[in-house]
Amino acid sequence: MRRVVAAFVAGAVLTASALANWSVTIIQSQGVLNPGSVVTNVPAVVINNPLPQVTFLTSAGTPNPILVGDGTNFTSGGYSAIYSIAPNPGPVGQLTGFNFVIAGFVQGNARINWQKKVVRNSDNAILYDESGTISGSGFGGADGAFSLTLTGVLGQPANDVTVYENFSLFVTGAPGQDTAALLLVQQDWVPEPASMLALGAGLAGLVGLRRRNR
Repeated sequence: MRRVVAAFVAGAVLTASALANWSVTIIQSQGVLNPGSVVTNVPAVVINNPLPQVTFLTSAGTPNPILVGDGTNFTSGGYSAIYSIAPNPGPVGQLTGFNFVIAGFVQGNARINWQKKVVRNSDNAILYDESGTISGSGFGGADGAFSLTLTGVLGQPANDVTVYENFSLFVTGAPGQDTAALLLVQQDWVPEPASMLALGAGLAGLVGLRRRNR
């Protein structure tokens, strides 16, 4: 009986550690469209457990989506998001990176520039800093909908970071013919292998306990 209890406790502790809640705080999620400096607020969907996941619904901005051209009066704009990740009280592992998805639409003389930076809060060390461009055919790219998936790797594992994301959009052609639209920005964070091993060991312990009790 003591062995059964010990196995149960060990499995539960390991599983709880691997699945510990994270705390994600949205600090900023806002765009500005020009001309007119029209401010638009972008909703976010946050999942804290078992790993941080953050989705910015840029197509659902209020009062406007993050879009320029396409028959609107807007010819340029930007979107900025800032959020922090920290452990809730209790043990957590380390994060090593993320899968980063940018979805949108470009047509003609249109361009979307993006930049993403991850800073460790304890010492302000920059763990990730990358940028890129998505262009329509007028700038040598391809017209149509796109979904860009990137794998970001932190310079060092961390569990307490602030993430900065900036996007700029512009069109230069005739009104109504060119479009730059940011539809979705999402990031799914990835744990270090040790955390996954702990999760596997904890679940294996619970499965083994269940089998022995049959």
